[in-house]
Amino acid sequence: MLKIICYGVRSYEKQYFHNLNKYNFQLTLVEELLTSSNAELAQDHDAVLLRGNCAANRENLTKFKGYGIQYVFTRTVGINHIDLDACSEFGMKVARVPSYSPNAIAELSLTLAMMLFRHTAYMTTKSSFKNFIVDEHTFSKEIHNCKVGIIGVGRIGLTEAKLFKGLGASVIGYDVYQSDAAKEVIPFTTLDKLLAESDVISVHVPYLPGQNDNMINASFLAKMKKGSILINTSRGELQDNQAILDALLSNHLEGFATDVFPKEDELFFRSFDPWQMLPDPTVQKLLELYPRVLVTPHAGSNTVTALSNMIETSYDNFHDILTTQSSDNLVPLPVLSIK
Repeated sequence: MLKIICYGVRSYEKQYFHNLNKYNFQLTLVEELLTSSNAELAQDHDAVLLRGNCAANRENLTKFKGYGIQYVFTRTVGINHIDLDACSEFGMKVARVPSYSPNAIAELSLTLAMMLFRHTAYMTTKSSFKNFIVDEHTFSKEIHNCKVGIIGVGRIGLTEAKLFKGLGASVIGYDVYQSDAAKEVIPFTTLDKLLAESDVISVHVPYLPGQNDNMINASFLAKMKKGSILINTSRGELQDNQAILDALLSNHLEGFATDVFPKEDELFFRSFDPWQMLPDPTVQKLLELYPRVLVTPHAGSNTVTALSNMIETSYDNFHDILTTQSSDNLVPLPVLSIK
């Protein structure tokens, strides 16, 4: 029986790990993310299952190699938390979950956008302090009279486009790859045209290191329609926090919401005292602009359906590799040069 240690399993997730364990794997569920101080818990296991922000670096992978672990799998789409060079060197196999419920991220994006668009965070915060005055900051347009731009119209972006269309909004898209399914739902346009025309822009772009770092930069923001709203629920590395802060302070950008930050492991899944300054002063300043800035802690996939998809696919990955020595979701590892 395969013995798997699963890191980053929140308390309310444990029942799903057990209930979906149709292959009867022997599970060890650890609530903490993988760090250098708890890697030794993997001793006497055959495999590791990670979540985002687990530190599958060379140091921890070296320990795993010493424990005889062959499989370092992740229940996420992204794999940037895993040192693939080290895995290749140590002969470990890596697998991921290529997709899960697109509605999870799309619904969060839509919710954040509408909270900013209708100023609901501003109003409910005021009401919580017993201030029920209707002022100019609660005044808004209606989404059916506005245009929404989706950058990255894959499964998630297309799902969000359909949700916004259901509200009556005019929706346009930009993507390097334009699927036939997406073309049936929305028209595609150039990036510059989308930025100039959209009242709300939602980003669903995969992070490609060295290719689209800080894609959302000063130039990108300057091309956006004045008074528009920006949502990023994809990857933090795509956004230049300082440029976004500057656009907000100049009132070129009305609102910003994000589920991600660059170097977010320094922030997310931690609790800071209210008087503590955050490690990143720019993030600190962004948070101080609430309710014009809304931040969720990389929780887009934190739904029953998405979690179930992740667990089931991860278990299938382990089963496939054991029974067929392969899996459709194996991650290609770098080929190391022989010196």
